[in-house]
Amino acid sequence: MNRMKQSLTQAGYTVYTLQYPTTKKPVETLADEYLAPLIASCQTRHPEKVHFVAHSLGNIVLRYYFANHTLPNPGRIVMLGPPNRGSEVVDKLGDLSLFVWMNGPAGQQLGTSSNALPNRLPAPPLDVGVIAGTRSINGLLSLLIPGKDDGKVSIERTKLEGMKDFATVNTSHPFLMRDRQVIRMTAAFLRDGSFTGQ
Repeated sequence: MNRMKQSLTQAGYTVYTLQYPTTKKPVETLADEYLAPLIASCQTRHPEKVHFVAHSLGNIVLRYYFANHTLPNPGRIVMLGPPNRGSEVVDKLGDLSLFVWMNGPAGQQLGTSSNALPNRLPAPPLDVGVIAGTRSINGLLSLLIPGKDDGKVSIERTKLEGMKDFATVNTSHPFLMRDRQVIRMTAAFLRDGSFTGQ
């Protein structure tokens, strides 16, 4: 997220980035033990608004946080490649030992069934903008995903009920946060609530 952080800092935001052990703990623990303390620390600076930019699994961690916590000064959220309705990749590969090793318990929670975590979480009580990638660099995984996808998540499964704006870019899942167009659109949404800045 370094390029995104640098750009948003130049735009006048105070930016905090969160690193957490994605392959070691489930979503619930990541939200409660890593995200919640960072947000609490941010609040000590008494910000007018707290905005969020999350990529992939980070969006589900964020949604879990908002399902279980309130924030006095919520701003907006930009979701990059979010598995908001899960991913067929998890349905088909989630039980394989290599998948578990690479993605951990949180990755196993991202299936598409009605009981899977992403489909049990409410939409966050903030303005949400979703950016989905349309380019895959992993043809094998794309074979498991119906419709257009970014190599990990289908465009349709990134969508979230009530989202305020939605856009697609010709970028693959791992590089969404580094894409210059995505960075411009993110800044526009945080500022204006629209990817076009209107």
